[in-house]
Amino acid sequence: MHRHTLALVTATLALTSSFASADTFPSAPVKIYVGYSAGGAVDVVARAIGVRLQAELKQPVIVENKAGGGSNIAAKAVVTAPADGYTLLMAANAVAANMALYQPAPYDVEKDLAPVALIGRVPVVIAVNPESPYKTLAKLIEDAKAKPESIGYATPGNGSTPHLAVELFASAAKINLMHVPYKGGAQALTDVIGGQVPVVALNALEVLPHIRSGKLRPLAVLSAKRSNLLPDVPTIAESGFPGFEASVWYGLMAPANTPKPVLAALTAAALKAAASPEVKERLAAAGGDSTPGDGAAFGKHLHAERERYTKLIKANKIVAD
Repeated sequence: MHRHTLALVTATLALTSSFASADTFPSAPVKIYVGYSAGGAVDVVARAIGVRLQAELKQPVIVENKAGGGSNIAAKAVVTAPADGYTLLMAANAVAANMALYQPAPYDVEKDLAPVALIGRVPVVIAVNPESPYKTLAKLIEDAKAKPESIGYATPGNGSTPHLAVELFASAAKINLMHVPYKGGAQALTDVIGGQVPVVALNALEVLPHIRSGKLRPLAVLSAKRSNLLPDVPTIAESGFPGFEASVWYGLMAPANTPKPVLAALTAAALKAAASPEVKERLAAAGGDSTPGDGAAFGKHLHAERERYTKLIKANKIVAD
């Protein structure tokens, strides 16, 4: 009897504490961890959202970069943080792929993290050196079929989102390309512009300046619709692969077991922030779109992406750098 009473009191206190924290949330600064260096696409999105979240939550929102480990360092910092809503992760595709890329798996994204909201997408762009013979994606596919693994494509590294995006495309096109991984996008761009590698795959934010200057020729965007900044560049779907998409997506996540009322407050604020003109403009400047989605929509998307990446990684024996 005493044990049952003690258990009931403990449960009641925990529930009361949960509601109390939810009722007063937020009452302190909120931190957003970014698993990449400052100035990159994920960082840009996090800082744009952070400004608007600050206005919605009426508390300071601090963006902190914890680069390294394919974003695992930042993700694990959030996984182990108190589940109170004050520590968030600006997640991208890597959180869905890393459990298959890294062994042992660094975390379970569907058990250790809670989806708050989808924020937006930025397309991966396939581009070539202007002196290359590839003026269309169709020509690239034709040559790749004639000479398998003869065409190299540069990416920011093994297991990076552009790498996985091109492998998904290659699988759909039934071609074999030669992956040339780099330690980041800058060196990949340098070597493609210099003619050492013919093809590069990067997010739109990184390739746009070089496309505008004429140093790169875009062949396709791997998004569902054309980029507002590259309106003349066809999508992969328009290039003969209907339904294909492999964009870079961004979303906010919290530690698992964050109280539902706190998650609901964060979701409401994040959706308003993502729909704001400021965030829409910032994403548009990076070649992307604001695509707000609540926690349920994000969770469904995350599960589908995890399954897609796991299948691809295992079939192609892809390992992280």
